[in-house]
Amino acid sequence: MSNIAALLTDFGLDDVYVGVMKAVMLDIDPTLQIVDITHAIQPQNVREGAFALLNSYRYFPKRTTFCVVVDPGVGSARLPIAVQAGDYQFVAPDNGILSYALAGVGAAHQAVQLENRAYQQPQPSHTFHGRDIFAPAAAHIARDLTVLPKLGTALGQIRSLPAPQLNFSRQRLTGEVMHIDHFGNIITSIGHLRWAADDEAGDELTLRAMWHGGIPALRFKAQSAQVTIHSHTIHRISPAYHAVPLGAILAQIDSSGFLEISANHDHAARRLDVQIGDKVLLRLAD
Repeated sequence: MSNIAALLTDFGLDDVYVGVMKAVMLDIDPTLQIVDITHAIQPQNVREGAFALLNSYRYFPKRTTFCVVVDPGVGSARLPIAVQAGDYQFVAPDNGILSYALAGVGAAHQAVQLENRAYQQPQPSHTFHGRDIFAPAAAHIARDLTVLPKLGTALGQIRSLPAPQLNFSRQRLTGEVMHIDHFGNIITSIGHLRWAADDEAGDELTLRAMWHGGIPALRFKAQSAQVTIHSHTIHRISPAYHAVPLGAILAQIDSSGFLEISANHDHAARRLDVQIGDKVLLRLAD
């Protein structure tokens, strides 16, 4: 199988940055297959990047190398790192952006600081480590996994982000908005949620908390649940968009198992004036 590198950045597509990173990688390995996960992470939003990586890495083939660059500390004392965990490799700044995915992998990881100049662009700039440090490291690792320990000094510990908000009390779950997608769908930290497989009526949901082990496994009726964001309350969790009229706002479970607030053929985030970080309340029963 050909080598695969996956890119996730906050660079957007209006400038040359993504294209130049790919050029550097292909110069090292012309056979490399490069996949763009997204380049539309909010600028400098490390947590949104971490959440996007969590919801995408597991769908890639084994041996994929992820080059993840959301790097508000570029040029500072923060370290550039490469990490091997389970079946995957990750190259990123050491600012916590890998922490959600590494928790999802659930395997012991090995990390190194990217300091070997033989695997970097000549004279790395202070402002574009994506091109000069991360892209070369990712290409070298994707071409030959045995390179990873040669890239620099082993690290015993790397930085982690605080867990997203998720609290449970008195039949209420309180979470926060983690991402707003291209369609205006509002994805929250409340998950993982699944429709109960043994519920023939298709109305029961199960929840096993993604972020906090102290929250018990829960089972509740979708039709009795209430979701509140700002002053707007949705009086049930629906199976999909078709369950509500055009333009109506609904709560549903997104493809990764997180509670999502949407509008059928409309932009829910604009309608509700929602921003990343806003609180969301899920009430399980009256």
